[in-house]
Amino acid sequence: MTDEYVKTENKAIVSRRSVLKGAVALGAVAVSGGLALNLAAPGSAQAALKKMPTKWDETWDVVIIGSGFAGQASAAEAAGGGAKTVVLEKMPTYGGNSIINGGVYAAWDSKFHYRQNLNLGDDSPKQHANDTVKGGDYYNLPELVEVMANGAAPALNWMIDEGGAKIRPTVTRAGGHTAYRTHSAVAGVGWEYTEALRKIAEKRGAKMVLNSEVTWIWRKDVDPESPVLGVEVKRGRRTLNIKAKKAVILASGGFSRDIKMRLAHNPRLVESFNCTNHPGATGETIRFAQYVGADTLQMNFIQLYPFAEPETGILDTPAVYPFNGPGYGIVYVSKQGKRFVNELERRDVCAFAQINLGANAKPTYSIFSDAMVLKMGGSNEEVAAGIAKGRFIKADTIEELAGKINIPADALVETINKHNKYIEDGKDPDFNKPITKVMIPMVQGPFYALAQWPAVHHTMGGLRINPKAQVVDIFGKIIPGLYAAGEVSGGVHGSNRLGSNAIPDAVSFGRVAGTNAAKEKSKA
Repeated sequence: MTDEYVKTENKAIVSRRSVLKGAVALGAVAVSGGLALNLAAPGSAQAALKKMPTKWDETWDVVIIGSGFAGQASAAEAAGGGAKTVVLEKMPTYGGNSIINGGVYAAWDSKFHYRQNLNLGDDSPKQHANDTVKGGDYYNLPELVEVMANGAAPALNWMIDEGGAKIRPTVTRAGGHTAYRTHSAVAGVGWEYTEALRKIAEKRGAKMVLNSEVTWIWRKDVDPESPVLGVEVKRGRRTLNIKAKKAVILASGGFSRDIKMRLAHNPRLVESFNCTNHPGATGETIRFAQYVGADTLQMNFIQLYPFAEPETGILDTPAVYPFNGPGYGIVYVSKQGKRFVNELERRDVCAFAQINLGANAKPTYSIFSDAMVLKMGGSNEEVAAGIAKGRFIKADTIEELAGKINIPADALVETINKHNKYIEDGKDPDFNKPITKVMIPMVQGPFYALAQWPAVHHTMGGLRINPKAQVVDIFGKIIPGLYAAGEVSGGVHGSNRLGSNAIPDAVSFGRVAGTNAAKEKSKA
């Protein structure tokens, strides 16, 4: 299956290059003015010649595909710029992965200045950008990283001021970051921000339509200068053609749920891996964009979330605690009660440290104390709810906790005592974790354990864009009237996305895309 898919993709690349150079493609006659650009691979269901619509069922200035962070931010700015704007969402509910996101947001500052007020050290957009590039193994496009890092704090304040988003009065230091810059939503999930963005977009006049699945992107002829004109949409039993007078913005997310597509780009992420994503994260919009000439990059960079619920792979509220906890002293242990990684390492390092423990290593555990909960952006209510669901295991002593999760008590006690000493000494000789003054030794209960295991989480690769969020074709030319923002695009995160960078990426580029799309001249 994978080999066949790769061969098809390779044929598609050859075809795209041939057609964009003006060659006669796929053995067919040269495309005429009445036909749409179609670079689908020979033998695929989409490869047949497609005629441009002779009439449009709907006409908008800006058409946005996807209703998550990037889509709602794009809609708010496009509508705010005076464009008649619609958001098309294929699912029956809005928000996609964004609404079930963990609600963590990396920004060097906010209007509340929590980092400064809590004496958690220095930070800056430059430091945030540097961490992001290093965390992505320098595969990132620096000009895109700067857009995210510089836009993160203004976007957060915008959502707070205009959308009513609320964040908790603390800041955490997450894996791969060198500063305490991760803010947590009061709701504990991404809904906090999607609702804020939806309110801003709605207030500015944008419309959202659910159950509207995009099935094609319309771009006329083979002329590289031809603009994107609109999209084909399946809505119930109807197929509609929707015109975009100014621009189409792709904000449809990644492809973690499309196992065939995932395996074609990263064969080690086999079907047995769980996935944190919603069912609609299937990547077809990326393929439709390729069919009209769009370039992609780094599609093999696919991230595992190290701390998902072990059996289902979901990213629930308890699963965010291991991510938020390292800056305050949380410890990850194996079923033998031993640490296996520097808890402040990147997500990919933490994930594969667990996998490399062996076939019977599932699950591992995060261990923390009650004194850490509020510091790491949690709440007593969340902990109580997690205990009721069996996600958090609570005990008054480390020995009791070990018994409840069936790991050797003597080993876990030794591990926690050693880690407490490392915090006291300011040095971790086992894993060289940077020890900070705000880390809390686990000397007083109650104590908690949380089971965890890696699940497919985020696709770092996607459509190639420039800092204006314009989609670029395979020859480095801008595709007129086509923008992309969020997980559907690539180049921001490199080989590995630092946790809490997803929302600032999506919202910052969503704002850029919407602002620029609204400024486009209307097409006839």
